[in-house]
Amino acid sequence: MDANKICFILCVNYELYTQEAIYYINNLTIPDGFTVDILTVLEASGMAAGYNEAMAQTDAKYKVYLHQDVFIIEPDFIKHLVHLFQDPNIGMIGMVGSPKFPDHGIMWYGERIGRIYSCNIDHVIDARFDPVSDPAKPYQEVEAIDGLLIATQYDVKWREDVFKKWDFYDVSQSFEFRKKGYQLVIPKMEKPWCIHDNGMLSLTNYYNERLTFLKEYGFENTALPPGAAVNNNTR
Repeated sequence: MDANKICFILCVNYELYTQEAIYYINNLTIPDGFTVDILTVLEASGMAAGYNEAMAQTDAKYKVYLHQDVFIIEPDFIKHLVHLFQDPNIGMIGMVGSPKFPDHGIMWYGERIGRIYSCNIDHVIDARFDPVSDPAKPYQEVEAIDGLLIATQYDVKWREDVFKKWDFYDVSQSFEFRKKGYQLVIPKMEKPWCIHDNGMLSLTNYYNERLTFLKEYGFENTALPPGAAVNNNTR
């Protein structure tokens, strides 16, 4: 692995989003001695499969897996990541995560920490979840990270053998990293580092994938939390 290289990886299907995401990546400040790669995977069969394909194509030690509708606006994003990754125990960094992953398996119906600008059709909000509990620390450890952006310094194969579509690949990867003894962290952010233009979200396969996740990782509670609407296509 090249310890002075960072690779940004996106599974894409919409050219305008892709161009916008790459525009912001190209405007990040690159630390001295570092190089940056960008890999896009077109027409992936699923997120885990696409990420595995790209992971095999780069020798970068640091990888940032992000949605095509996530735009990184913190100029020193790379410097912040590399600084945190100086701790070899930290395997994964995200923008939003669950300090205690809920037994029902739905992250947004449980406690979350982090910060991000979230675009929802006609407005933008500063989505500030519960703050890092210890203000003196530069991060807080979590049990799972939201897949809108996942940065890693180690290669762990994404579970495309189990998660073949577009849901729960992120929580699965969080659990795979934890099984190997790595920490997952959300950095302390004075302001959001990213914009997530999430708009409308399809949950067509989400609840079936939830059951797959619960079975794969030994959760016994399959009951949905109060308020969960299986037929709702937005969140």
